[in-house]
Amino acid sequence: MGTLHRIAVATLLAMPAAVQAEEVGDVQAGHAYATKVCAECHAVERGEQLSPYLDLPSFQAVADSPGITERALAVWLTNPHPNMPNFILPQADMSNVIAYIMSLHSASR
Repeated sequence: MGTLHRIAVATLLAMPAAVQAEEVGDVQAGHAYATKVCAECHAVERGEQLSPYLDLPSFQAVADSPGITERALAVWLTNPHPNMPNFILPQADMSNVIAYIMSLHSASR
């Protein structure tokens, strides 16, 4: 995990819990969106560790990051971060992608 990723996760964990629950998305729709839009740069399949761009995290690595939550992913996806194209992820698609990433967590297997 890169230093910037560690800083982002630590920052998110330190934030107050303003919102207790995120609306749950559709895991299958999130997988379809990730395969179509995200897979060009990230490894998006369960168990994949190496992304096409080796310095970018796989969805599996993100899902298995300590302390990762739906809220942390939502904040991370709505704020610009290095190496990420400047595009706006529609709310429904974001909820679906978050649900998909969270479904990859090793404890969910």
